[in-house]
Amino acid sequence: MRLFKKRPYITLQKTEGENGPQVPDGMFEKCPSCQKPIYVKSLGKARRCPNCDYTFRISAQERLSITVDPKTFKEWDKDVTTHNPLDFPDYEYKISQTQIKTGLREAVLTGEAYVQGNQAAIGIMDSNFIMGSMGQAVGEKITRLFEKALDKNLPVVLFTASGGARMHEGIFSLMQMAKTSAAIKRFSDQGLFYLTVLTDPTTGGVTASFAMQGDIILAEPGALVGFAGKRVIEQTIKASLPDDFQLAETVLKNGFIDQIVDREKLRSVIAELIDMHSYQADRVEEEGGS
Repeated sequence: MRLFKKRPYITLQKTEGENGPQVPDGMFEKCPSCQKPIYVKSLGKARRCPNCDYTFRISAQERLSITVDPKTFKEWDKDVTTHNPLDFPDYEYKISQTQIKTGLREAVLTGEAYVQGNQAAIGIMDSNFIMGSMGQAVGEKITRLFEKALDKNLPVVLFTASGGARMHEGIFSLMQMAKTSAAIKRFSDQGLFYLTVLTDPTTGGVTASFAMQGDIILAEPGALVGFAGKRVIEQTIKASLPDDFQLAETVLKNGFIDQIVDREKLRSVIAELIDMHSYQADRVEEEGGS
């Protein structure tokens, strides 16, 4: 029996020329909600603040690792990349630097995978890629996601995270709202299941199109969900809005979200919903083959 347990500690490094010890970079993060410093390893894979339960934003790769069954993800349309239709200054450079930083070709990652044994088409938007903004490439990948899912008779699970349409592409980015909505309509007409998971933030043209068109809409706690920003609305209506305006919890109360699910439980809830709706996919396949 051990009477004394070794306490966990962080190794401090002493930098030459400084009087005191130095904490290595990347060991702590500040919670945007409670403002307390957090030891990064205490966040866990779900990356939730141990003090206030704030749900941190995560990358598409991190989302993939906590959602799908290991080694089952097959990426689709990796070759779809961004162009510069308006010759926006330094846009190509911005894209290339963001690709290096994030390891993604665009602001959405698409493909197919299994979630607790249930096969599905998966789309994951990443706010680290120019705030998940929607340009031509994002619209094309989302459209192809639904088209391929329709061909393969698969349900679609789409995690949204976006600041809205990408200003660098002007009207071309706004056209993606109609394009993706048309693809979803064709998918829905065949009776296939579409599940949306709103994450922080889901705003602008993405909210006004495919984000709110799911058969069932889930959201993570505290996610910002809306169209125009709070300050824009306040300046327009000349009035102050409550602090919880556009939070997922408020949107849920007003009937636009079906359920708010903690990140740790999302995988099992997604799997259960896919399984519950699998009979519909089986029926579509039988009708198509008869």
